[in-house]
Amino acid sequence: MAAAVNNMCTDCVLSSSRNLSDALSFHSKAITTTRSRTTRRGCSVSHQKQRFSIRSMRISHDNHAPKISLFEESLSSIFELPNGQCTPGKGVVGPNARRKTKIVCTIGPSTSSREMIWKLAEEGMNVARLNMSHGDHASHQKTIDLVKEYNSQFEDKAVAIMLDTKGPEVRSGDVPQPIILKEGQEFNFTIKRGVSTEDTVSVNYDDFVNDVEVGDILLVDGGMMSLAVKSKTKDLVKCIVVDGGELKSRRHLNVRGKSANLPSITDKDWEDIKFGVDNQVDFYAVSFVKDAKVVHELEDYLKSCNADIHVIVKIESADSIPNLHSIISASDGAMVARGDLGAELPIEDVPLLQEDIIRRCRSMQKPVIVATNMLESMIDHPTPTRAEVSDIAIAVREGADAVMLSGETAHGKFPLKAVKVMHTVALRTESSLPVSITPPTQFSAHKSHMGDMFAFHSTTMANTLNTPIIVFTRTGSMAVILSHYRPSSTIFAFTNQKTLPHAILVWAYDKNLVTKGEFVTLVQSGAQPIWRQESTHHIQVRKVQG
Repeated sequence: MAAAVNNMCTDCVLSSSRNLSDALSFHSKAITTTRSRTTRRGCSVSHQKQRFSIRSMRISHDNHAPKISLFEESLSSIFELPNGQCTPGKGVVGPNARRKTKIVCTIGPSTSSREMIWKLAEEGMNVARLNMSHGDHASHQKTIDLVKEYNSQFEDKAVAIMLDTKGPEVRSGDVPQPIILKEGQEFNFTIKRGVSTEDTVSVNYDDFVNDVEVGDILLVDGGMMSLAVKSKTKDLVKCIVVDGGELKSRRHLNVRGKSANLPSITDKDWEDIKFGVDNQVDFYAVSFVKDAKVVHELEDYLKSCNADIHVIVKIESADSIPNLHSIISASDGAMVARGDLGAELPIEDVPLLQEDIIRRCRSMQKPVIVATNMLESMIDHPTPTRAEVSDIAIAVREGADAVMLSGETAHGKFPLKAVKVMHTVALRTESSLPVSITPPTQFSAHKSHMGDMFAFHSTTMANTLNTPIIVFTRTGSMAVILSHYRPSSTIFAFTNQKTLPHAILVWAYDKNLVTKGEFVTLVQSGAQPIWRQESTHHIQVRKVQG
């Protein structure tokens, strides 16, 4: 069966003109319903009907309760637990196990070559992140071209591209050489440009003096150093060093508990966003989002450009916390950017906020990425700390759709090992997660919508029969909805839209992957069917014949 699947299933695109009847034949029992549903970013493309060779699945009745006759081995990997849950394989990672949590890799000097991008993808990179705080358009253009080259050469795989805006960052100025700050030392920040002495350095924000107050705590480089504000003049903030360290050029500055009075999208960000539109990137990660208006503004711009780019909001400022619900609702997904979040808020709040943001995203059916310091020690060392391994596992167990590497792959010494560690830990953690036959009750509020109800019952059926899910989709909407119900098996999404595979970050798209004799659950939902023209909502369970 593997050969047959290789001929018809890709991580990227399955052209709807392909005739699948030569590749697969199944036993089937159909369950159909009809209703149209539009998606947020609808699109229409000409298609041809898919054809399958079908034979009926045997149905037996015992005491008026229908039972589907299945081979015993098709359910052999399910083990019942006392609480009514089940777990595939008793937590053992099988040879064909596929990681569902996606990996985002930041591309930088350590990984910007063709060879390294290829190797990152082979080790498990799903998304290439371009950090617009560093580099220029020429260097990022090279990365985009290389990723697209990889995707064109390996049509069975897809690496998406995420452009991460710089945002309204307040940074210290350039220094000829690092300045050593010692506890108790007096040190100053000035809004005058180009100042760099042993006790004073410039900042790039003209209202810095107005934003800070005496008694505020300034955090440098995400909290690596801290200073207390003692006094200020019209152009100078005088501080006492609380926690010392080495101050280098262009270090990020935060005021604990406060956000800078700057727009979330700066002039530079708009230039970078246009660059992303021109290059048809898949995601924008928008820094320091404070309210939903920023998201709506960007969405309106993308709509005017006819650009199908998904907006990921970065939750990293104190001002965003009161507006979490509206911000996440307006977006296509969220990122828990723990670095700046832990600088602006008490560090002990970060784990609680991470859990809360993940829970909110899951309840609203939005993908969520956990980022920052996940394998920080691997920037310089070939193995992670045990705490870092636990950090990845906790993010996966809490329900993160993706985990992200920043400096580890951008400028670290062991980028490939970092990706491999993240892949291995995520895969092993997923294998130990308990899987309910019935999807989580937290999604029940959404089941008033036909598409959500359909996905809920499709997931229940797939979990009950322990089958992978094959979904036919034009816009990717049903694949995304299905993924949020966390089926225990893989989702294979087939589409005739070339942009979708790169845009679906969630639990989908793997190659190989069903075998002869295995049962699969086929799903179709949408106003314009790709597969079965007579129904818009359709579920079938079929047995792979080879």
